[in-house]
Amino acid sequence: MNQTEHTNTTWLFEITPKNKFFSLNIKEVWQYRDLLLLFVKRDVVTVYKQTVLGPLWYLIQPLFTSITFTIIFNTVAGIDTGTVPPFLFNLAGITVWNYFTACLNDTSDTFKKNASIFGKVYFPRVIMPLSVVISNLLKFGIQFLIFIVFYLYYYLQGSAVSLNITILFFPLLVALMGVLGLGLGMIISSLVTKYRDFTYLIGFGVQLLMYLSAVMYPMILIKEKLPRYGWLVEYNPLAYVIETSRYMLLNVGQISFLGLVYTLLLTIIVFFGGLLVFNKTEKSFIDTV
Repeated sequence: MNQTEHTNTTWLFEITPKNKFFSLNIKEVWQYRDLLLLFVKRDVVTVYKQTVLGPLWYLIQPLFTSITFTIIFNTVAGIDTGTVPPFLFNLAGITVWNYFTACLNDTSDTFKKNASIFGKVYFPRVIMPLSVVISNLLKFGIQFLIFIVFYLYYYLQGSAVSLNITILFFPLLVALMGVLGLGLGMIISSLVTKYRDFTYLIGFGVQLLMYLSAVMYPMILIKEKLPRYGWLVEYNPLAYVIETSRYMLLNVGQISFLGLVYTLLLTIIVFFGGLLVFNKTEKSFIDTV
């Protein structure tokens, strides 16, 4: 082939390095949707496959946590939940909180946990954390079903609980928690590839964040009891999600529209920032993991 023929040749495929510093890869993710569903199925089936109680762990964890919170924070510490039974108040917050922590924890070691797969075959790496967020929706659905059962029990017992019309927007609130957990998880997973000891701080950080997210108390309480430290909760976007979810599910507390706008903007920033860092890390992580 002479130089002229070589110049006029149209190649079927051209392999070049990715030059985009930031890319959502929506089209490519859609092309690999079957693989995404396969990873979702894997996450659901294998997590509790070799456990004694299996999926019952989905139910046991929020129930025991709610009982513990009720005893410590409501019975001993005397935190008032108004007309809502303390157990139901805690269960509502924990159910939503668990979805966020599951998304965060399971995506925070994406590169480390899947290094063997990433090193053998190509597919959009963002599929891995996406599959975690989707599969955890099943876990959330089971725990939310338990909340509904206890909600009906207390309602039939005559407790002053009622839904709010804003419950129609509850799925959007859950999606917001998932996106925020995904964004933070992608950032942490990228950091873990270089700083291994960062993994040990995640568990402690999540526990500390839970106390700053108004999971077991109304937001107004921290403003009344500890006004000097109230800003720690006010600047925490998760606190607004928890407080809003209780307002939707139990008609207790209030909705801060300004707080929700702040949460939405911060979630968008965290998600796109996490995606940017994730895309950059996937190009060279195999050398450090």
